[in-house]
Amino acid sequence: MSTFLSILAIVSLLYWLAMAWDTLRARRYIITMPKQASASGLPTPLVSVIIAAKEEESSITDTVKHLISQTYPRLEIIAVNDRSQDATGTRLDELRRWSEGKSGLGIPLRVIHITKLPDGWLGKNHALYQGYLESRGNLLLFTDADILFEPHAVEDAVRFLQQEHADHLALLPRMIAKSLQLRAFVQYFFFSFHMGIRPWQANNDFTDRGGMGIGAFNMITREAYEKIGTHRAIALRPDDDLQLGRLVKRYRLRQRLAAATEHLAVEWYPHLHAAVRGLEKNLFSGFGYRTWLAVAALLGQLAFFTAPWLGLLLLPQPAGWLYLASIALMAVCYLTLMPSTSDFRVWELIAIPATSLFFCYVLARSVYLTLRQGGIYWRGTFYSLKELKRMRGSSS
Repeated sequence: MSTFLSILAIVSLLYWLAMAWDTLRARRYIITMPKQASASGLPTPLVSVIIAAKEEESSITDTVKHLISQTYPRLEIIAVNDRSQDATGTRLDELRRWSEGKSGLGIPLRVIHITKLPDGWLGKNHALYQGYLESRGNLLLFTDADILFEPHAVEDAVRFLQQEHADHLALLPRMIAKSLQLRAFVQYFFFSFHMGIRPWQANNDFTDRGGMGIGAFNMITREAYEKIGTHRAIALRPDDDLQLGRLVKRYRLRQRLAAATEHLAVEWYPHLHAAVRGLEKNLFSGFGYRTWLAVAALLGQLAFFTAPWLGLLLLPQPAGWLYLASIALMAVCYLTLMPSTSDFRVWELIAIPATSLFFCYVLARSVYLTLRQGGIYWRGTFYSLKELKRMRGSSS
């Protein structure tokens, strides 16, 4: 048994050595978008902001008003009400009338009401595509209905995209979490996501692997968006934001991913239960609905994120010291990555054994429910696993 535990500890240490080396090596690709970037000599293309909203009556007003208050001089806002059963459509119509009667506002707001979802589309993807069809801008900004924009956010983003000569810019917002449990889980989710996806590869112009998109802020040139096939290419992807970024990379277009905690903020989920309900619908899609891959990821979570902390119970045996070294390297990765998107708090790192186990539960639940139902329920609409897999195959 002692030999077996030592082997497991050695494997864990080798994994974290590789992760720490790769993370430290990638520091040059971890970018924070500058505030009030210089605009000297740069053009001001029309930016079409496209928002998909379904049952967002509590947040849509704040989001639209934040966008209307932007300092960028050439902006149009297209809000798409995607079959909402609450007062979202009413709120948007009120905002449109308010904006039309506001003298000197200068930022037009258009509202599209969708009443029927055609076959072969996920609701949000269809809504964003309909917004694109009505847009006029050379730059498209796809965003969610619950994002809070600082006044200079769009202006700084346009200047940054231009200075980087990028075709696509994805921004990481500041995450708002009201409870300690939710904050710990959200922080762990994104740390684990970083370890698995390596999102900073978006800023590596010498590879077409990876790629990254963010639902809160995906800015893309119209030419690039049309070249990758628009949202038609990812019509049935619950992870449409990520897949948009991956398509950009696959087409060898220039992409940038940057932290923008001083520009954007979002409350990802209001409480822990909502996070579980949300992730159980789309977590399995991140593995292409391949059960073997999701199981492998779950076992990897247990082996590399949970086991080292439990391995401390083996001290002062050699395996215990090896696991302690793994934790030290894990901390190096965490300290390198997470401060760029949020304030670092020691207790979040110490909470990893609990949050990693909870993440395993959410992942297992996502796989189980999807297989049991034969698909997913997304915003009140059922999508069969067969058509979800078919779309995954056509977009890969």
